[in-house]
Amino acid sequence: MSKRPSVVKRLFGYVLLFRKKVALAVIILLLSIVTQLIGPYIIKVIIDQHINASTQLHWYQTELNGVPDGTSATSFQNKAYIRADWVNPGQIRPEWPKYYIKTVNDHVYLTSPDSKDVELSSSDVFFFYEHDALPVVLLIGLYIIVLIMSGYLAFLKDYLMQSAALEIIRKMRMDLIKQVHRLPVSYFDSTPIGQIVTRISNDIESIKEFFLSFMSNFVVNGVNLIGIYVLLFILDVKLAAVCLLLIPLFFFLMSLHLKYSKGYFQVMRARLSDMNAMLSETMQVMPIFKAFRREQAVIEEFEELNRERFDNQIKQLRVSNILSQNISNFVGALCVVAVMWYFGDMSLRSAISFGVLYAFIDYLGRLFAPINGIFQQLSQVQPAFIAAEGVFSLLDIEGTDIAAVNEVNRPEGHVKFSNVTFAYKKDEYVLKNISFEAKKGETIAIVGHTGSGKSSIMSLLMGFYEPTSGLITIDGQDITTISKQALRKYMGIVQQDPVLFAGDIKFNVSLYNEEIDLEKVKYAIREVGAEELVLRLPNGYDEEVIERGTTLSSGQRQLISFARALAFNPAIMILDEATSSIDTETEMLVQKALKVLVKDRTTFIIAHRLSTIRQADHILVLHQGEIVESGNHDELMSMKGKYYTMVQLQNERAVEEAMT
Repeated sequence: MSKRPSVVKRLFGYVLLFRKKVALAVIILLLSIVTQLIGPYIIKVIIDQHINASTQLHWYQTELNGVPDGTSATSFQNKAYIRADWVNPGQIRPEWPKYYIKTVNDHVYLTSPDSKDVELSSSDVFFFYEHDALPVVLLIGLYIIVLIMSGYLAFLKDYLMQSAALEIIRKMRMDLIKQVHRLPVSYFDSTPIGQIVTRISNDIESIKEFFLSFMSNFVVNGVNLIGIYVLLFILDVKLAAVCLLLIPLFFFLMSLHLKYSKGYFQVMRARLSDMNAMLSETMQVMPIFKAFRREQAVIEEFEELNRERFDNQIKQLRVSNILSQNISNFVGALCVVAVMWYFGDMSLRSAISFGVLYAFIDYLGRLFAPINGIFQQLSQVQPAFIAAEGVFSLLDIEGTDIAAVNEVNRPEGHVKFSNVTFAYKKDEYVLKNISFEAKKGETIAIVGHTGSGKSSIMSLLMGFYEPTSGLITIDGQDITTISKQALRKYMGIVQQDPVLFAGDIKFNVSLYNEEIDLEKVKYAIREVGAEELVLRLPNGYDEEVIERGTTLSSGQRQLISFARALAFNPAIMILDEATSSIDTETEMLVQKALKVLVKDRTTFIIAHRLSTIRQADHILVLHQGEIVESGNHDELMSMKGKYYTMVQLQNERAVEEAMT
């Protein structure tokens, strides 16, 4: 079996889906970092080549007419002064005396070993800087332009990277929701709903935060770090090489951080999933908890899960604080002290560039900002990887693609079960050698005690599960060779517990089907005898239904779900305990509609109320997964077997209820 790609590769695969936008964002990122890092270097040039140059470099004195062509010079006291960096070495004449500018107690002097010091006034000093004024102004202007460009590029970079990250998450969330609809029904039987909700909501949000932080911060910090080291090497190779040793140190600290925090994040995520599952279950069965006074026990169970998650959060927080910014700041402070000592030692041996010192300290300070940023992102990366493992494990479950069914022909409805055996769990068979035939337009009733396998037969017919052995055919075609969507296109089902969705009455009947317009909705409602009930509602067909339809009575909910099945014009109708929650008056309406609706449709009825199946063409009696009796009502009553016993018991119960 081939090895599954790693989480990193699969996440990167999603990035490649939007590679053009990501590539553009990376290019802008590089430009943005260049504009951010070039600022201190411009200041270094201003300091070293213009502000400090006049005091650190010597001046050559000559006559006003002795200045070589094309060479800058300044005049002072009828003499021309040429700074050493203004003249080519080949143009320097031996007779030119050297002068220096020095500052003593806020006084500026022009000095030479061979002459007396001359104090310079403020206006005199300007003469020696007149050729630096324009370059300094231009460099300052360049610095301002760089700052403006840096701000704009940073905005553009963040926008492109974050929008790309959001597109990746949108794609991943849609892949996940499509996968959920591809999964077999058996998956939902064994998986808590809260766990699936955690995958789609919490886990995807964790991955979203990872992409946002990774693409807008982690990559930025990484590239920024490389750029800073390049400039440090330009300024001082020896000291930059020493600073390069910091990288393996911080990689070691990061590996420790990831190693010790992973276990805590796994527990935190597991407990969150457990809490979501518990909340989902609690909300669905809240009346039961209240009826049996179990509120406090549920609260205590939730508190235990919440406490365990909290404890692991605290432990992870300790690891993060110890192995991240605190150590980084401490090492950063030591590095600054070491740099100051290094340049201080150099100043005792030779002249040092103040501009280099300024730029090196500035870049060194900036060096630890991206390192701290990377450490901070680790708190996003680790839970995101753990969440991604859960998401990809869900995506890897084998499912069935949703196929187009526009061209599927309506079946005749001839259903046949041939020696069908089925088990939800291995060797625990709920159906054993089931064989029967339902011809077009016939009504087949299936009765039996709870757990006898009635609903399992319908689940197999709907394709929710595959038979362990045996064959199920519709119009002679094996249903396992038909796509599930094609199989169910002309099937209608009404279950014991009617399911309604948030929306109005029209939506709950049509369910996004564009072919079912308002007239067809009204027709279906009218045919099931629910028109009067719907028109009694304040907004009629536009009446809003909240989730699960709790604002409607059980009878109203059942009739609407019955109308939904009819609106799709099924060739095969399945009524799974469909009348069990309907009162006697509503049941009479349904029975009246059924006489018309079952015409030309193959209908399967699973019912506890045996009075609803008297007119069925065939009645199958199940016991412990096997068909023990078969026939119409009169034939089965004449046998005086299990069916007869069930009818007698229900009749006796009905008499007792009537008497009370």
